[in-house]
Amino acid sequence: MNQRRLPNLRLSFRLRILWLLVVSLAALADSATDQLIQKVQDHYNSARTLSVHFVENYSILGHPRPPESGTLSLRKQGKMRWDYSNPPGKLFISDGKEVYLYTAADNRVEKVPLKDTEDMRAPLAFLLGRLDMKKEFRDFQTHPGDGGTWLDAAAKSDRLPYKEVQMLVRPDGSIEKLNVVGRDQSLLSYQFTDEKLNPHLNDGLFHFEVPPGAQVVDAVEYRSEGK
Repeated sequence: MNQRRLPNLRLSFRLRILWLLVVSLAALADSATDQLIQKVQDHYNSARTLSVHFVENYSILGHPRPPESGTLSLRKQGKMRWDYSNPPGKLFISDGKEVYLYTAADNRVEKVPLKDTEDMRAPLAFLLGRLDMKKEFRDFQTHPGDGGTWLDAAAKSDRLPYKEVQMLVRPDGSIEKLNVVGRDQSLLSYQFTDEKLNPHLNDGLFHFEVPPGAQVVDAVEYRSEGK
């Protein structure tokens, strides 16, 4: 063998080893991400109902609003109820078809079909029983977090009001923190505590009754009229 070719052969061998190492590490990372995704799906898809305390923070263009908090109740078929203790009297309900947002301070109800809402709370209704993260998201990445693992992903469709989600997943597959990055440069963040799977939740909890004297606004028509 030509001795002058040996350094090139050694370099080629090293590059192959390095490439195999990179591919192996990428495969391990993909495997770990897939396992984490499956763990989240198994945790929520096995439940029929869920109750959890939340603290909500929202900011847009770097301007935060005061934190809000309360209890979130979920039931299969896209039913959800956000009961706010702070501010008191605020209520967000989805009965699986319509979404209602009631603010007691204004005695006002905004109503919109679930399929048409741009409210970033609405997608959480589908955590139970129908969660398929790879259908909804792409470009998954994981990195260590405090008490769990962060799972980041981009929205698969550009038509959704959010472009990215970041969730801190506990070892049991439950979500402790959720950040939703909007296309309008907004950030909606949740801290979840005291999660209960399969509590008894009466179906009437997800039925909205318009309070006496409340103004009811069709949010779709309201937006189309430019109000």
